Amino acid sequence: MAKKTVATLQGKAKRLTKAIKMVKSPKTGAYTFVESVMAPEVVNDWLNQK
Repeated sequence: MAKKTVATLQGKAKRLTKAIKMVKSPKTGAYTFVESVMAPEVVNDWLNQK
């Protein structure tokens, strides 16, 4: 799990954060990475959901 503020995505109006989490597939057992760009306030909620 990683949390990083992306400078290129920051605009004058809002600050955005790119979050990356590793998710294990129940079917194959392989791990995949899921990326999302969101407001910094909702990153912890997104990382904690299954």
